[in-house]
Amino acid sequence: MKVDLKKQLPWYTARRGDFEVVDVPPQRYLMVDGHGDPNTPAYADAVSTIFGVAYKLKFLSKRELDRDYVVMPLEALWWSDDMATFTSARDKSRWDWTALNLVPEWITDELFERALAAATVAAPLRLESLAEGRCVQTLHVGPFDEEGPVLAAMHDEFIPGHGLRMTGRHHEIYLSDIRRTDPARLRTILRQPVGEG
Repeated sequence: MKVDLKKQLPWYTARRGDFEVVDVPPQRYLMVDGHGDPNTPAYADAVSTIFGVAYKLKFLSKRELDRDYVVMPLEALWWSDDMATFTSARDKSRWDWTALNLVPEWITDELFERALAAATVAAPLRLESLAEGRCVQTLHVGPFDEEGPVLAAMHDEFIPGHGLRMTGRHHEIYLSDIRRTDPARLRTILRQPVGEG
């Protein structure tokens, strides 16, 4: 039976127009770091590297462990010295990022190393745990460049209004395939780790 973690993990669902507080346990991801506008070859190389290894892992898991699963969607962490570059300024050249892809808990370091050796790698890739803990998240529907007002409402209104403060890096989960989806219908979970204010 094929496992689909998107349907099993409650923090991979969100509602449009609703800011929700969720607790996200540590999880392991394929990760590639970068800087600057995501509409560049460096970001494209990161994505192709991640999915090249992700599918090698899936096939190794199915063949050798008899555990099949759906490869998870692309995710990314985003940050900048000035968070206004994500909201009012929208200056992509100043963004830093880590592209991510969640892997099931049974994927071992040894299996990862074998998948990495068998894949075509265009960017430095690692398998690492990310512990986000308490987060605020919502669903954005529409083009990425229209996220600004939603993020401003999250950062400037909901989070401080609920006695919270931002503690980690802005996290996006891309539920839609950008290559096949009309920008107006793109579905993206916007997540922000928080702590007590």
